[in-house]
Amino acid sequence: MREISPTQNWILITIVLAASGVIYDLMFYSNQTPIIGAIFALFIGMPILAFERKVLFRALYRRIQKLPTFAFIITELLIYEILMSIGFACAGLLLWWLGMVKPVSLLDLVIMPFEVFLYALAVCTMLIFVLRVRELLGREVFLSMLISRYRNPVREERVFLFIDLVDSTAFAEKHGDLRAQQLLSSLFATFAEPVRRHKGMINDYVGDAAIITWPLARGVKDARCVRCIFDILADIDANAAGWRKNYGQVPKLRAALHGGEIITAEIGVDHHKISYFGDTVNTTARLETLCRSLNRSVLISSELARRMKFPDDISCEDLGTHAVKGRGQALGVMALSSRAVTVLNTPAVILHG
Repeated sequence: MREISPTQNWILITIVLAASGVIYDLMFYSNQTPIIGAIFALFIGMPILAFERKVLFRALYRRIQKLPTFAFIITELLIYEILMSIGFACAGLLLWWLGMVKPVSLLDLVIMPFEVFLYALAVCTMLIFVLRVRELLGREVFLSMLISRYRNPVREERVFLFIDLVDSTAFAEKHGDLRAQQLLSSLFATFAEPVRRHKGMINDYVGDAAIITWPLARGVKDARCVRCIFDILADIDANAAGWRKNYGQVPKLRAALHGGEIITAEIGVDHHKISYFGDTVNTTARLETLCRSLNRSVLISSELARRMKFPDDISCEDLGTHAVKGRGQALGVMALSSRAVTVLNTPAVILHG
């Protein structure tokens, strides 16, 4: 599936918003230049979408997310009204200054009519709903389900990265399940940006583990799958003080990379999901368990390693072949490490401030 950059994503959103303004003009102001409706729509809608995408007022958005559901909805609607009113006024004054509109009173340009508010709210709500569903499912999964790409099983090649949190059970026993879940939520949130940056997709969360995947060609290009895990480790390392302050320890991870042919299919009736089947997935999981016995934090199969050129700051250690449960032949294994990140192999120690 073709990659869509963040810039292309925003261009698409801009086109949809502008089109909604043109449609409104054609429906209610047929004697008016459609470009005027497009400008109003962009000025009204873009601030809301920027707010929802955490581009605008990110700290405020995070603060209201902590509110109870009813209070969150009311607060968000109030913010929408303020942003839309400001956008409407700015668009009106701009068009007046450019001589494109000649109102009877300037108040007509700065006070948004109620019907315009309802229309703009409906359009933005629809766009936000689509974006949130896409975030819930993942961009690739959302598009694949939309076009029914995997309704019939498809044979393809993919890279898988399994990441597991070390000593999560011990943390839960000491601090409780709720605190452990908060730690996992923070940790998985840390994964998001590196995965997005390296064009991957978080396929699933299983307990204290995350499964990340790429189409094979995309994952090995510029060693994206390898760069991804070490960017995650670097982010954790860079924020070590914050982790200690909030959770008493810095998370330590085990990770395994493998790639090959799999079967991809959309499964389920009431709840649909895109799942991957085959030896490649099972081998990646088994490879991750080898991290413990081999006392290494990041392992990669020799098969996958041969398909890419590693960055200069990544060193590779050949660990020979190892028997893997459920696989008929031994698997060549290599350990990866980075000079930019200090990865400890010893168990995590919970620190108390």
